[in-house]
Amino acid sequence: MPELPEVETVRRGLADRLQGFEIARVDVCRSRAIASPGGAECFCAGLTGAVVGEWARRGKYLMAELQPDLGAWGVHLRMTGQFQWHEQPKEPCRYTRVRFWNPQGQELRFVDMRSFGEMWWVPPGEPLESVITGLTRLGPEPFSETFTAAYLKQRLKGSSRPIKTALLDQALVAGVGNIYADESLFGSGIHPLTPAGQLSLSKLETLREALVKVLETSIGAGGTTFSDFRDLEGVNGNYGGQAWVYRRGGEPCRSCGALICREKLSGRSTHWCPECQS
Repeated sequence: MPELPEVETVRRGLADRLQGFEIARVDVCRSRAIASPGGAECFCAGLTGAVVGEWARRGKYLMAELQPDLGAWGVHLRMTGQFQWHEQPKEPCRYTRVRFWNPQGQELRFVDMRSFGEMWWVPPGEPLESVITGLTRLGPEPFSETFTAAYLKQRLKGSSRPIKTALLDQALVAGVGNIYADESLFGSGIHPLTPAGQLSLSKLETLREALVKVLETSIGAGGTTFSDFRDLEGVNGNYGGQAWVYRRGGEPCRSCGALICREKLSGRSTHWCPECQS
């Protein structure tokens, strides 16, 4: 699943390409892609005629203002959702779920092989959280002032679950997934199986700094090369080649040379260095 850096890369691409995009027509090719009340019919009616304003990101969710005062458009890419931009008419692939055209005939296309991606239309005056209910369950953003070592210490107090599992909890911190949990734990020298409640305040600050650093690095690289992620132009990111441990099980650690370990933790592959992480 695309994580915070990949979703932020998509947000920047949409903001650059769609600022002032007038939605002249919407075609929902698969109705399950629309999660808002009223289904595809209300979604199409709500977006048709609107002009796309500013794009925002919250965790792995994307939201766009619809002008003039026509509500908001929400998106979650889930596992394989991606946007494609087409200057000229092109036959849609079998995984095309939703299509948007402007009056000039240019098209934004939402393609999703596994069909888990979702979209919402939020009517004017409605709080985003009342329609996109997953927003209510998100913790702070990793880059926010509220995401501090003291916050982590308070939230993790007494917790016996592994710190890797805790980092995947979107209620603890929004937008972090398997890749950047593994990478930040390596960067902070913390073993992924360490009980979260046992980490000291100073160690949690090291973890917070490592998480912010790896997220910033990946955003700068345009996201990861792993999985099905593509940006608006169909290009995947460059972070995968820089990964310290993720998907490097059995390979030598780039820091000490020890072989990277890999095992399943809560159903997710977890990677770490047995020498650098204790």
